[in-house]
Amino acid sequence: MKLDRKEILKALETITVAGEGKNMVESGAIANLVTFGNEVVIDLVLHVPALHIRKRAEDDIKKTILEKVSSDAQIKINVKVEVPEKSGAPDKSIPGIKNIIAVASGKGGVGKSTVTANLAVTLAKMGFSVGILDADIYGPSMPIMFNVESAKPLSIEVDGKSKMKPIESYDVKILSIGFFTPPSQAIIWRGPMASKALNQMIFDADWGDLDFLLIDLPPGTGDIHLSIVQALPITGVVVVSTPQAVALADARKGVSMFVSEAINVPVLGIIENMAYFTPEELPDNKYYIFGKEGAKNLAEDLQVPFLGEVPIVQSIREAGDFGHPAALQEGSVIQTVFEEITRNVVQEVVIRNENLPATEAVKITTMAGCSTKK
Repeated sequence: MKLDRKEILKALETITVAGEGKNMVESGAIANLVTFGNEVVIDLVLHVPALHIRKRAEDDIKKTILEKVSSDAQIKINVKVEVPEKSGAPDKSIPGIKNIIAVASGKGGVGKSTVTANLAVTLAKMGFSVGILDADIYGPSMPIMFNVESAKPLSIEVDGKSKMKPIESYDVKILSIGFFTPPSQAIIWRGPMASKALNQMIFDADWGDLDFLLIDLPPGTGDIHLSIVQALPITGVVVVSTPQAVALADARKGVSMFVSEAINVPVLGIIENMAYFTPEELPDNKYYIFGKEGAKNLAEDLQVPFLGEVPIVQSIREAGDFGHPAALQEGSVIQTVFEEITRNVVQEVVIRNENLPATEAVKITTMAGCSTKK
């Protein structure tokens, strides 16, 4: 059967690309369409640098052609991502840092900081150079998790400028507001003060050459998150959630914020923490205390990668309290779990960097969160 080009274009007028507002043909997303018998080759141009939007667009095209034109069609889609050119604003990237990964959660208490710490030490064990920016201004925990509570960053001179030297532990460079305040003192700052402190830790620090800078974000979707995406070009975000419905609802909001037109940061995937509990005396049993595969199902629903699940293991809590991340325990279940999750994160970063243009810092222009890219 020979496919009709006009019939295919008419079918594609029934679907849209997220963020475009018009159908695929009218918006110009279908840059070219050629048919060869029962084969169709489509050049698709997208303007949103998000992997899940690209995947959804490809799936919608294939489904529409197969259902409305021909179930025997052989479809090939070539995708190109084009974003508006920068307006001449200064580049806010940090020299020497290749990838900046934000670790977020919609809800507090889901283990986001624990996941960040264990991802960092696992990346370091794999041979990558790694840093952590503890951006959880009101609840910094990295000094405890890396057993450096009493450490104080030194001031060093770099190219004639005074810079902070990050604290190093387990081959991970760390900066946290916790290094500058007494552990018992509450940090009572308004948004602008917190943002200023973050900018100092980002730009007034001598991070050196890093393959990955992990940013441990606070829970929710507030001022700190906007300050980070405004200050830095984030490579991608990893969202952490537990399986229960209340955490998943907030995780969904977190994903929605990052993929919104105003922010446009690619979501690398979702990690499910506290996925199940296996008693030591019953090693073959799994008890799904907070629900089963909730985060995995959310990832499928949002069409973002599922990066893996972390079980409830007492040693994770103990290791965090004693300042020795559990993933460093040789031969342990947790080490194996985080090695798999970390490989998945690295793989998604590689895919993201191969298929999408570099993320740009965001310029917030209104209180409602409308923005333009820098």
